[in-house]
Amino acid sequence: MSSLIDEIKKDNARIVIFDTTLRDGEQSPGCSMNLEEKLKMAEILETMGVDVIEAGFPIASPGDFEAVQEISKRSKNAVIAGLSRAVQKDLDAAIAAVKPAKRQRIHTFISTSPLHMKYKLQKEPHQVLEAIQYSVSYARNAVEDVEWSAEDGSRTEHDFLCRCVETAINAGATTINIPDTVGYAVPSEYGDLIRMLFNRVPNIGKAIISVHCHDDLGLAVANSLAGIEAGARQIECTINGIGERAGNAALEEVVMALRTRTDRMPFTNKIETTHITRASRTLSAITGMPVQHNKAIVGANAFAHESGIHQDGMLKNAQTYEIMTPESVGVTQSNLVLGKHSGRHAFKKKLEDLGYVLTDADLDEAFARFKVLADRKKEVFDEDLVAVVDQEIATANDRIELVEMNVTSSTTGPQRATLTLSVDGIQKTANVEGNGAIDAIFKGIAQIVPHENAALSLFNIHAITGGTDAQAEVTVRLEEDGKTVNGQGSDTDTIVAACRAYIHALNKLMLKRTRQRPEDVVTTKNRIASI
Repeated sequence: MSSLIDEIKKDNARIVIFDTTLRDGEQSPGCSMNLEEKLKMAEILETMGVDVIEAGFPIASPGDFEAVQEISKRSKNAVIAGLSRAVQKDLDAAIAAVKPAKRQRIHTFISTSPLHMKYKLQKEPHQVLEAIQYSVSYARNAVEDVEWSAEDGSRTEHDFLCRCVETAINAGATTINIPDTVGYAVPSEYGDLIRMLFNRVPNIGKAIISVHCHDDLGLAVANSLAGIEAGARQIECTINGIGERAGNAALEEVVMALRTRTDRMPFTNKIETTHITRASRTLSAITGMPVQHNKAIVGANAFAHESGIHQDGMLKNAQTYEIMTPESVGVTQSNLVLGKHSGRHAFKKKLEDLGYVLTDADLDEAFARFKVLADRKKEVFDEDLVAVVDQEIATANDRIELVEMNVTSSTTGPQRATLTLSVDGIQKTANVEGNGAIDAIFKGIAQIVPHENAALSLFNIHAITGGTDAQAEVTVRLEEDGKTVNGQGSDTDTIVAACRAYIHALNKLMLKRTRQRPEDVVTTKNRIASI
């Protein structure tokens, strides 16, 4: 296979899409994923045509190392990257983790801004330059594809940044990444920064220049595109824009902006955009983090029109109010799709149209859930089918499962809930009172599965479709000892959806407890990077 830098040299309009959903994205509070979830997302990313998948930070934990290694084993075409600080133990872990991949990359970084060097690293500029030389050359002796990043690059003094970039390229870096780590830059400023490097670094033509922008001021996508216009040829992004704090540049927004505005940005990439919606919804189901309705490209309202003037324009010509087609991002035109009399074959075909290819066992489980839903709803919409499948993805391998629930509610109270859960295969029942049905249910779950230190910090409900029989989608966030998890549940009964969401969050919390020993938590916090 040809290297990415060779491809760029042959076609200077080619943009490399570097997805860091599984590394930077997973560092979002509550968005950690287990091995199976990471493998699922990696498969979708590769199917989409992502060039580089940053699979994790191998030194951070045994789970991260295992995930990067397993994704490397299964990769077919994508470059698999492992993140590393500029120290040998990190580099050794990253090199070992990506070794099984057909196309390997080590992504090493160090802070370069005065603020970070003084307070975070406590190093002098000459020590940082030595660390760059050492880490890049060490990585290059192990793999041909090495990326170096200047953490807090947008706030680094220009003279020093030029010296750092030149040093990294001389040491063997094939990609140079200039992150706007804290989302501080504005587009004109960030574009000028990239141009400055092209003008002042003598060996810059030997590497691909990459942009990695955070969204603290809502400018991540705009800054990324400004960097591309200035000469960068790799964009680092995540599905749904998840990531540290306010997140990263959203892959779907970057890709569709490039596709839609070729008149201003005549660039190409290898993303198959019809997989975008599936990737967005799958990630939302895995992390329990819903996509806001007005989110660009993948939000529920992205192709919805309520204004009479807009509806009139749409009926006459869709281009009056839509600059891209729903089909181009994997949203189907049909609303009503299947009903209670539909068969398994039609169900399977419709899921394939929506971008889901399931194993026979998963299909059987999803079909059974669909039949139950179809008996309860007058109309089953695409969004309902997606929720059915995502529920299977989100709850696979759960230790706690809802068996049965009954709620008694009245205007005078108290409200009472009786629920039975299966915990590691053993059924347990609780009968409790609460200040409302939801409170009673959550108290019942806590009685069966004690978790006194976990606090409920978010409870959100929205309807997946319209109508009084619409499925409700509930998101629950639990926090415990610095660990944050999101859970998601859907059902035509809002109370049942809330119960499922809480159980989903609790399952993820239990998984975090088993994967991180107390001593590991401190170590991991010290190692986590937010390039």
